[in-house]
Amino acid sequence: MTILVVDDQAAVRTALEVLFDVHDLPCEAVATPKEALERVRAGGVSVVVQDMNFSANQTSGAEGVALFRALRQASPGLPVVLLTAWSSLETAITLVKEGAADYLEKPWNDDKLLATVKNLNELSRLSGENRALRAAASQARAELEKTHDLRGLVYASEAMHRVVALAVQIARADVPVLITGPNGAGKEKLAEIVQAASRRKDKPFVRVNAGALPDNLLEAELFGAEAGAFTGAQKLRVGRFESADGGTLFLDEIGNLSLSGQMKLLRVLQTGELQRLGSNVTRKVDVRVISATNVDLPRAIEERAFREDLYFRLNVIELRVPPLAERRDDVLPLAERFVVELAEEAGEGPAPTLADDARRALLAHPFSGNVRELRNRVQRAVLLCQDGVVHAADLDLDGMRAARSSASPARSEPTSREVEVDRASLEALLERLDFNISKAAAELGLSRQALYRRMERAGVSLERKVKK
Repeated sequence: MTILVVDDQAAVRTALEVLFDVHDLPCEAVATPKEALERVRAGGVSVVVQDMNFSANQTSGAEGVALFRALRQASPGLPVVLLTAWSSLETAITLVKEGAADYLEKPWNDDKLLATVKNLNELSRLSGENRALRAAASQARAELEKTHDLRGLVYASEAMHRVVALAVQIARADVPVLITGPNGAGKEKLAEIVQAASRRKDKPFVRVNAGALPDNLLEAELFGAEAGAFTGAQKLRVGRFESADGGTLFLDEIGNLSLSGQMKLLRVLQTGELQRLGSNVTRKVDVRVISATNVDLPRAIEERAFREDLYFRLNVIELRVPPLAERRDDVLPLAERFVVELAEEAGEGPAPTLADDARRALLAHPFSGNVRELRNRVQRAVLLCQDGVVHAADLDLDGMRAARSSASPARSEPTSREVEVDRASLEALLERLDFNISKAAAELGLSRQALYRRMERAGVSLERKVKK
């Protein structure tokens, strides 16, 4: 990657070329805006250091403004450092507000210029690598969607892509699957994807909330009951296992099943055989079991609240669905999908659009309630928004945070500002903006210097390795 110097004075060009060369920074220099644009369009430029005036007797900075805007059009994410004399200082400040990376007054300080250019060069390198990674990930997602039924799942994050790719990979193995993750993260949707990619895709997919079954009804619900088997059983009841015969049984909230219920479930999983209540006839069933829980089952085993033998019977393959806070790239695609779906359900004309302030609020919110909370907030906004535009106030995310805080006084919720500047959120924001510090600072309402300080405090380093 090359640093491009644009200055009409040969002495300035030579001085900067020598400065960058001494510090092992590849550099090229040109004299005119036309040459600069041609070089940028050819590719391989990581940072531009440009003058503000290129003609004799010109001091207004208008030529520099025109070049900067042309460079932004040719390569929107390219960092541009402005070299300015005092007469065009105000113009340079205006361009920083438009997205210029920084400005330095002539005569410049070598150390400051080098530090600025090195940082921007590293940011540009990271940005390029991340763009390449995202392009590859996007292609992989497109291939996955083309070859598998993802049941309408919407995602853009690499974290979710890894889970979905594993789900379709193991789907045909016909082994038990345990799906773990917090409430509202999408465990049931992942179970549907496993079923749709399995050899049983055309067979029944039966769902049951195992944790909600009281012990006195568990056997009848799962295994069935003959008429008269218990008070109120006036007709034959076919259990969920029989209903799922040949297909898949999805046992949600398995971690909340009583120990008595766990023992009865284990017996059927071990033998593939069951008896209806009130019957001595043994029936054989062919059922694939997919279970899901938000409970830490290894800890529950240590606390003797969950059977270890059942755990290993259920957990041949584990799929962990990450919380929405760990896949920020999914927030806006999900929100946009919910806006469309909910507008269609309401039948009130075209779907509203998400305003910029709504997008920023969504990206800053922790979403401890995960996808379920996101849908809830979007539903509220679609109902309340005016003129077909959803604003941050329509989402009422601050109100949701305050309600959660008052409901759990012992657990303090982070403020939106704290959420914005923690390490994970900062890294996600920078990657989404291709490491454009000016844009990131603007989104957070900070100066560039303040953002650098926040990055340092949060442990976000430009020297870190790009996540593969």
